[in-house]
Amino acid sequence: MAVHPEGMPCWADAMFPDLEGAKQFYGKVLGWTFGESSPEYGNYTQAYSDGKAVAAVVPPMPGQEGHPQWCLYLASPDAAATAGKIREAGGTVLMEPMQVGDFGTMALAQDPGGVLFGVWQAGSHEGFEKRTEHGGYAWAEVFTREPGKADGFFPAVFPYSVQQMDDDNVDYRVLGLGGEPVLGRMEMTAEIPAEVPSYVNVFFGVDDCDAAVARAVEAGGKLVFGPMTMPFGRFASLVDPQGAAFSIIDGDTVEGELPAMTDVA
Repeated sequence: MAVHPEGMPCWADAMFPDLEGAKQFYGKVLGWTFGESSPEYGNYTQAYSDGKAVAAVVPPMPGQEGHPQWCLYLASPDAAATAGKIREAGGTVLMEPMQVGDFGTMALAQDPGGVLFGVWQAGSHEGFEKRTEHGGYAWAEVFTREPGKADGFFPAVFPYSVQQMDDDNVDYRVLGLGGEPVLGRMEMTAEIPAEVPSYVNVFFGVDDCDAAVARAVEAGGKLVFGPMTMPFGRFASLVDPQGAAFSIIDGDTVEGELPAMTDVA
């Protein structure tokens, strides 16, 4: 039996040319500590919060240098079968399913609009050991300039239910599993610079959003949006010193009523 339901966000990692700089930044902002790098796996380095695995950072392999960004992995009981569904739905498999020791099997892909994501078939590494709490994974949203392509793609690959937010001012959908929301989909507006590609925005939990923003800015990060309090929590969007976008959220500080949602057939 799969560890996580198919399509559940289960892990996140990012490539950084300055690995030590990334460790220092996220250690200061989120309180992460880091394990030993694994030379046999390209110096993949796992991050921990309160001793629980929450993410990983890794230096780029030769020839893989590019813009640093967080990659969200979605759970699969069969990575090879999921890769087939990705192709059938019009996506691109960037890295074929590859077994990583006894940890599991991974693949990298893009939706038809260019949104990068990973697929993870768990072995001994089951994924996030901490969620929603300070330092742990909290939420993620597909930020896309082509929402129609994302809307057709992700429910075709994974068994998501879909709800549309009843708000004329924002095009936002929630993908769910078993009646629980697991992933958002946000249309990128004209206010976002054209050079910013479609991507998955990963949220990490914090106890105090404003204090975490202050730590991030002090450590060389850039505040892009917020802090702002919503019915889901107080959140802010940031870019780290190496250019990787991410968000933070304090889910205990809320304001307003939850928006109405309509099921999408």
